[in-house]
Formats: sequence, C-alpha cells, structure tokens
Amino acid sequence: MIRCADINDLYAAAELAALLWRGSTTEELADEFRPLLATGRARIFLQYEGGVPIGFAQCQLRHDYVEGTDTSPVGYLEGIFVREGYRRRGYGRALLSACESWARAQGCQEFASDCEIDNAGSFRFHQAAGFAEANRIICFTKRL
Repeated sequence: MIRCADINDLYAAAELAALLWRGSTTEELADEFRPLLATGRARIFLQYEGGVPIGFAQCQLRHDYVEGTDTSPVGYLEGIFVREGYRRRGYGRALLSACESWARAQGCQEFASDCEIDNAGSFRFHQAAGFAEANRIICFTKRL
C-alpha cells in the first residue's frame, strides 16, 4: 500500500531517507521534510508492506530550469528508496508512478530526476522506468 505522507509520517519518511542519503541524520531530514509537507509544492509517498514502511519517494515542483526540459513547472523526483529485501518487486515503480500522477495533477507536462554519475543501480532504475538521459556534467569547486 502506498500512502501520501503527512506530518504523522515525518519520522518514518526521514528514517528511510537517511538510508538513502547516508550523510544526513534522521533528525536533519525530518527538519527538511517538515516544511515540505506543509506546502503544496512537494509530496512524500510511503510504501508499506504488512504495516511497515519499506520505501519512500520524495517529489516536488521545480520552477527553475531543469536540464533537458522545456516547460515549467517540472515534477522532480528528489529521492526514491526501497529497503533491501523488498527490491525488484515493483515497489520503486509504484512509488515513481505516485509521484508522476501527483505532478500531472499539478499541471506538469514533464517529469525529471537525477542520479550520481557512479550510481549504476539508480541509472538502471531510471532507464527501466522510461527516463531518457538529458546530460552528464562534472561539477567543480575552488576555494578562494
């Protein structure tokens, strides 16, 4: 079962997100998600099995330029994660579908996402889900 998260689901979503974004704590992610849940510009969907949250997807509207798109706003998949042991059962696709349906209902004509250049699993998921690669970039920084 997929459910659109509300404030009561904040920590369940943040705990799953911390497994995806390992550099962030559950508390940091809960603080980041709290205002997102309060606006209409983002959604977090939770996948449950047997009453236990086993996956999440965060999507939002982007009004800035999104690489490879021509319209605005664009629905954007900010993150998606399914626990080990539950993968390859269609949960990721179902979560993505919930995000796409929400974006479509917000008037979006396009949906986008990204992944790290070395994340082969995410790359394969995006390709299998019908995404087309728009561009590859290498980002640089320099201390002044």
